[in-house]
Amino acid sequence: MQTDPKSNRFTFGIGTIGRDMVYSLFSMFHIFYLTDVLDLPTSTLSILLGIIVGARIFDAVTDPVMGVIVDNTKTRWGKFKPWIALGTITSPILTVLLFSDISTLATPIYIFLFTVIYLLWGIAFTTHDISYWSMLPSLTVNQKEREKIGAIARICANIGLFFVVSTIVPITHALSDSVGGLSNAYFVFSIGVSVIMALGMCVTLFGVKEPKVVTAPPQTTPVREMFRIIYKNDQLFAVVIAMSLFMIGYITTVTFGIYFFTYDFGNEDMFPVFSVILGVSQLAALAVFPLLTKRFRRKTLFLTAMALVFAGYIIFFFSPTGYAISILLIGLAGMLLFVGQAFMQVLMLMFLTDSVDYGHWKLGKRNESISFSLQPFINKMGGAVGTGIVGAVLIISGIQDADTAADVTREGLLIMRGAMLILPLILIGISFFIVRAKYRIDEKLHAEILDELQQRGEIVRE
Repeated sequence: MQTDPKSNRFTFGIGTIGRDMVYSLFSMFHIFYLTDVLDLPTSTLSILLGIIVGARIFDAVTDPVMGVIVDNTKTRWGKFKPWIALGTITSPILTVLLFSDISTLATPIYIFLFTVIYLLWGIAFTTHDISYWSMLPSLTVNQKEREKIGAIARICANIGLFFVVSTIVPITHALSDSVGGLSNAYFVFSIGVSVIMALGMCVTLFGVKEPKVVTAPPQTTPVREMFRIIYKNDQLFAVVIAMSLFMIGYITTVTFGIYFFTYDFGNEDMFPVFSVILGVSQLAALAVFPLLTKRFRRKTLFLTAMALVFAGYIIFFFSPTGYAISILLIGLAGMLLFVGQAFMQVLMLMFLTDSVDYGHWKLGKRNESISFSLQPFINKMGGAVGTGIVGAVLIISGIQDADTAADVTREGLLIMRGAMLILPLILIGISFFIVRAKYRIDEKLHAEILDELQQRGEIVRE
């Protein structure tokens, strides 16, 4: 099948704008919806927090199982698109249900329905998330083309993310009076992003054309081999451990964002302004990433990304609040942190993609979906642990019971800053040393892997 690489770059990327709107709404603001919009009592919130963390961990560890299912799928439409289509139908519906206010029901009934909807949401999102990202290695084996496709996809994903982050406060506040309250405004907002998700995924489903880059016959992978495939692919295993720690730290920080501006900085209205500035910075970083790969090796880009992240955390922690200079320092810290994280987004995607080729070369099987099931695993594990940290800190610090910034003690704010900035910095530091010590697929080794696979007659290089 003749394909246009440039067309695939955009039809693949556009699909994730709405996907990441939905995921950002869920991962970053659902806890805020429970604590500050529905204002649930601490007793109920504590139960829900346990359910949320348990459900997210369950969802994360079952991702590789979904990867096995996708890898073993054989249909006239391929193995990826049927699952993308199923998730495109179910995820928007469940997202709207998740932001429907059913908290007025009797507490046991509410908790039961919440648990069912929450678990189903995770399963639905998994079906298209894994199949979507695991399609990437099948579109090309060329490293540079992968970087272009990956960078555009991450740009589109971040457009979706920062649209939600920068507009959710002003849009929901503007809607609040006309729709009967803030909870209804969140419900309407969830409908909007869900519709955008469905439309965007249709672009991917009907627009992406899969070339024949793998000529080796497809092999069935039993579920019992799943963990062996992950563990024996030592490069994939190292990336998963390192990036899980990185994402736990990062997601913990960004989830605290709205609480920081509300209770520490003392001005919730600065949150969307701050988010727009950082969003533009991150999108710009993603846009120039393919250009930087022409001049610098991945090792250099990785070291640069980590240096920017570290500098951002340190400046953020020591930035004062209540002074004119504070927003400038916090803005600088945020720009450094988000530019570094933007580079890490694409690098993580490339590390995983190249690990597919490495696993094919080393183990004799090309398990795209099992390997790429670990990207949502990384994000979901980060979200699960990060949400658990945020929820626990909100209760311990007294922020959960506060109505205004004046109700939070200095000690409570210090606890939040430590959990938001110091703990993530430690986790990200550990991830840095794991990659430096264990990951070794550089440009030279990857070229050698492709040469040998081509000699075996198992791939076709562009």
